[in-house]
Amino acid sequence: MPANSTQLGAKPAENRSDAPQKAAGLRSILRYDLPASFVVFLVALPLSIGLAVASSGGVKDEFGNPAVPIMAGIIAAIVGGVVAGFLGGSSVQVSGAANGATVVVAGLVAEFGFKTVCIIVIVSGVLQILLGISRVARATLAISPVVVHAMLAGIGITLALQQIHIVLGGKPGSTTVRNLAQLPDQIRHLDYHDALIGAVVIALLLLWKRFPKAWQKVPASLVAILVAGALVAATGWAAQTIIIDDDLLSAIQLPNFSVLPGVSDEWTEIVTGIITVTIMCSVESLVSAVAADKLHSGPRTNLDRELVGQGVANMTSGFLGGLPITGVIVRSSANISAGGRTRASTILHGVWMLVFALLFLGVAGHIPTAALAGLLVVVGVQLIKLAEIRKARKTGDLLVYGVTILGVVFLNLLQGVILGLIVALGLVLWRVVRVHIAVLPPASDGAAAPAQGSGVAAAPVSRDRWQIAIEGSATFLALPKLTEAFAEIPKGAPVTIVMAVDFLDHGIQSAIEDWCFQHETSGGSVIVQEVGPVDLGAAGDAPPKRGSLGEVLRRGLTPWDSWQPGDAPPEVSDPDSTAHPAVRSVLAGVAHYHRRHAPLLLPHLEKLRERGKPDILFITCGDSRIVPNVITASGPGDLFTIRNVGNLVKPAGTDPAMDAALFYTIEKLGVSSVVLCGHSSCGAMADTSLELPPEHPMRVWLDRVDVSRGAYAKGHPVAAAAALQGYGANDQLGIVNVVMQVRSLREHPIVMAAAEERGLSVTGLFFDISTGQVLHVEEDEITVVDDKHPLLLNGEGELKIATAAFL
Repeated sequence: MPANSTQLGAKPAENRSDAPQKAAGLRSILRYDLPASFVVFLVALPLSIGLAVASSGGVKDEFGNPAVPIMAGIIAAIVGGVVAGFLGGSSVQVSGAANGATVVVAGLVAEFGFKTVCIIVIVSGVLQILLGISRVARATLAISPVVVHAMLAGIGITLALQQIHIVLGGKPGSTTVRNLAQLPDQIRHLDYHDALIGAVVIALLLLWKRFPKAWQKVPASLVAILVAGALVAATGWAAQTIIIDDDLLSAIQLPNFSVLPGVSDEWTEIVTGIITVTIMCSVESLVSAVAADKLHSGPRTNLDRELVGQGVANMTSGFLGGLPITGVIVRSSANISAGGRTRASTILHGVWMLVFALLFLGVAGHIPTAALAGLLVVVGVQLIKLAEIRKARKTGDLLVYGVTILGVVFLNLLQGVILGLIVALGLVLWRVVRVHIAVLPPASDGAAAPAQGSGVAAAPVSRDRWQIAIEGSATFLALPKLTEAFAEIPKGAPVTIVMAVDFLDHGIQSAIEDWCFQHETSGGSVIVQEVGPVDLGAAGDAPPKRGSLGEVLRRGLTPWDSWQPGDAPPEVSDPDSTAHPAVRSVLAGVAHYHRRHAPLLLPHLEKLRERGKPDILFITCGDSRIVPNVITASGPGDLFTIRNVGNLVKPAGTDPAMDAALFYTIEKLGVSSVVLCGHSSCGAMADTSLELPPEHPMRVWLDRVDVSRGAYAKGHPVAAAAALQGYGANDQLGIVNVVMQVRSLREHPIVMAAAEERGLSVTGLFFDISTGQVLHVEEDEITVVDDKHPLLLNGEGELKIATAAFL
């Protein structure tokens, strides 16, 4: 039969494999998602009812019932679970009545009535769908996290102040100011039964984590509500309970657009309400989705799809008479903690909510309103994250946090967020354009001194030089400060200008060049040292742009031919120069070092002026491709480096240079570790040296490689490990050579004595030039040295900053 033919009646292979996959998927749902859905249902039930009660804000309808029916919260939970769960972009996020929108909804209900609020929710859902289709969901997250946390905290304060009145047996006011003003009188006239019920609920919610772990499997909110209901039933207190005036089907309210006002000023408030609900629901959902992604290792959230799913859910909820819907981190985290893995758990939680609404709704009529109010007081307080306040203080964003929270509490949510964003943008602008300029007189002893208010370290060239340190974004806005700094320099004084700027416009460049010309004309001398990514001389050749740190690194880590001769000073790059071209490259590099790197190194070199005290002896090959300080991220004083052809260590007494180096570094300097580093494509490992006469110096020197060749020929285990990782024969020999030279080091009398007396360590490394990676070489394996390398981790798997050896 031809290979591309199919037997009649036979199913394709991929279809035959569908059945086991579907069975495995069903088993996973039954094992993980089904139990998780029950937990989420138990968490969401009291919250959904409580948020519906809070959304009324004490407002009654024409029949004297709460303006927002209890079923509005249940409908939002059902729709959030089924619709948002099915269509959303997250596999674990659970959606329902929005905690953050409760205060907003209460205000809109008081002004327009619940039927109009349902239409607002529908339109907000349409806007969310358009935002999701436009693929701008991630742009929504551009709102400063400080503003988001402050917004939620402001909502929490408003909600808690509103609900505490119900806990005390009263009714909340229409504004936060009124709730604060009426609170003392409410305390004096509290209802002791309601207050006790609320206190019991609050205490249980706050102390539940102290109960046995087995008990904590039951949601604290459910336990608190059940205990409150049992307390009322046992004592016979005449506590007010929630009013359920309809069943689910009767509570469904299709939108009535006739309630909308005609052409009037009310439309401005309605449009504002639509924008507020849209922003609130979108931001809370996306922030919750991102937070939920940090709690599990499954698929990441598609934020655009999530926004579309939330929009469809809000349209559906508003159409059926439900509250606004968002993703809720409390329910999502409960879902993840309970083992939920797929969207089946959130959909099933909506199904259980529907079953409850159809069959067991009467049970909710026994819940005391004070108990739900106590629950919402805790929910509100928990929206205030002390950790975020501390973080805002540490990061300098406390002003943004404070302005946002005050705006949300005392104005409204939208105005508070706008105020917070304005302050945040102003703070960012100030941070971006500000510049530090410090003037330092000559150091009396020639020692480096830190520039006040600047991260630039002063580096006086001599004892009689002044210094001007400029750091940050140097724009024309800094001209007054720069002019003031120039005025402090005495006429004719020698001065060094240290430029550590990442942005430089033509105004600053002109001011510096003009002053330098005038100062030198009057007999002074000026040296400009550029340690930042921006060139002073190039600022007038093109529109200003922010310098790249990569450019600074490129000119400090990459070969000369990647940036010379264009960057070389004229006196060095001049083709008529008498210096050899290769020497000109060296001199150009030195000049670049003086301009860019010397000011940064001088404060550290000052400490090493008399004598260096390295802790590591680093032995490596003389190959130009190995730069020890680069591959070890080390600086002056860290390494005592010995280089030879092939990174070879001959037996004691046969190489005076190595013997002297070991004696000086180990016995005199007292280094604690010796590191030997080989590299790939090493010429010393090639067989070409074998063609030389036996008495040739290179042949005599490389006879030590013969020991490594012998070990390689006998099948050294580290060669096999290298072969498994794809290394060729020459590099396998190079890795074996590292092992053999490490052995030779450990057998050297000086090393042996230090190892026995004070634990001197010897470590082998191998630099793979093709990948830029450094490997740790042992007798039988090679491993990349990264943050997860065993020698860099402590017993708890955390990175050790300081280690006994180089690694």
